[in-house]
Amino acid sequence: MGKLLDLKRLMSVPKERNRRRRQRQIRARNGSIDSVAKRKGSLCQQVANSDGERRTRYSGPNLPEDIWCHIHSLMPFKDAARAACVSRAFRRSWQHRPNLIFCIGTLGLDFINKIDRIIKNHSGIGIKSLQLEYDTFCNARRSASISYHLNNWLQIAVTPWIEELILTLSLSSYNVDYNFPCSLLSDGRGSSLRHLYLGSCFFHPTVNLELRNLTRLHLVTVHITGDEFGCLLSNSYALERLELKYCYGIICLKIPCLLQRLSHLEVRLLLGESLQMKTLSLDYPSAVYYARAELPSNVPNLEILTICSDHEMVDTPMLPSKFFYLKCLTIDLAWRLSPAYDYFSLISFLDASPSLETFCLEISQDRMENELIIGDMSHMRQMLEHRHDNLQSVEIIGFCYTKSLIELTCHILDNTTSLKHLKLDTTRDVFSCSTGKHDKCFPMGKDMLTEAKKAVLAIETYIEPKVPSTVMLNVVKPCNRCHVAES
Repeated sequence: MGKLLDLKRLMSVPKERNRRRRQRQIRARNGSIDSVAKRKGSLCQQVANSDGERRTRYSGPNLPEDIWCHIHSLMPFKDAARAACVSRAFRRSWQHRPNLIFCIGTLGLDFINKIDRIIKNHSGIGIKSLQLEYDTFCNARRSASISYHLNNWLQIAVTPWIEELILTLSLSSYNVDYNFPCSLLSDGRGSSLRHLYLGSCFFHPTVNLELRNLTRLHLVTVHITGDEFGCLLSNSYALERLELKYCYGIICLKIPCLLQRLSHLEVRLLLGESLQMKTLSLDYPSAVYYARAELPSNVPNLEILTICSDHEMVDTPMLPSKFFYLKCLTIDLAWRLSPAYDYFSLISFLDASPSLETFCLEISQDRMENELIIGDMSHMRQMLEHRHDNLQSVEIIGFCYTKSLIELTCHILDNTTSLKHLKLDTTRDVFSCSTGKHDKCFPMGKDMLTEAKKAVLAIETYIEPKVPSTVMLNVVKPCNRCHVAES
């Protein structure tokens, strides 16, 4: 019995030593913390736990809760999450954070309940930004029920205080008939919305929505018609950036003239299967470059092509692709064309269209670089190896005396044996008394008249000597009777 007691005593010695060692470490640590606490004042507090050990907790300044919430809202998302893990003040703020992001993969009942609880906690508080990403591919069996939950979440989230709303369904969501409730954006509830992004859903606004502060609008694979889209834009006067991708219900895109702040427009179409398309009209910035680079392979059977483009900054590239069946080509280069644009590069379209019969080029350009000096024939570019044997009619409206445009016109005359009609209009196609429909020509300013006279002189110097007798040349000049007082 005595040996047994001695054995127990010996076994308890290491435990006792370890306990004393831990106490010494705690006292040493508390001593150092106490010194720090004394230096920092009331920011550090000593708290005793259930074991009698003292621990130090940082209490921070005594600020109102709304200030803590504001500070927390300014943090990046990851930093805000870390702060909520170590601070009670930030933890309370985290529960009411105004920016919410939900990436919904495999959908389960527990996950739905969590989202419900989080969004309901914000009811009455206000959500500034809500992003919902839903993967329908992983939730094919639940595609019907998700509409119910989305409507409930949006009903709580969309208030007059929301500034950003992003709803993205995966590309496999063609089988999900989710109809975005447009009524949520009416009656002032969308008045503070600045960014709206909708992906893969139905969107059918039938009344004017109050989106007066909307600056960014993105619609991707959204089922919406042109009239409905016009209804959406009718009150979006602050819109600066508009992106439409694969919204096939919009046959004709009309941008209201009241959208004076709109500086970025991006329209993306999926033409990969448009093998039977015969007629196509493109109207957006940089459409000329896109048409030459992408259309030949996407719409190989195209016969009539109309391109309207402003802000064309890049010259047309020379590429091997062809428009084998294109017969009529119209290119309208509007007001904001770069002064340095090279019209000679449009030969790329003529070279790519062996069946082309009619070519019309419309120009509206006030400022030009590389103006032609009359009498200077040096460095006039030629491409004699490019033939256009089916081209019969060419019309250039707004003909000016820039060197590259004269080079293009001379190239057509030198390389087109089939040409029958050439019309060069120096008046930008304004109505004229010569038609018999008007008593007087449309007024032309002094600068416009000066430009027109220079263009006529360039035609007489460089173009007319090259016109063969088989080609009917029609030069439209300012009327001497109507414009004599304006010059």
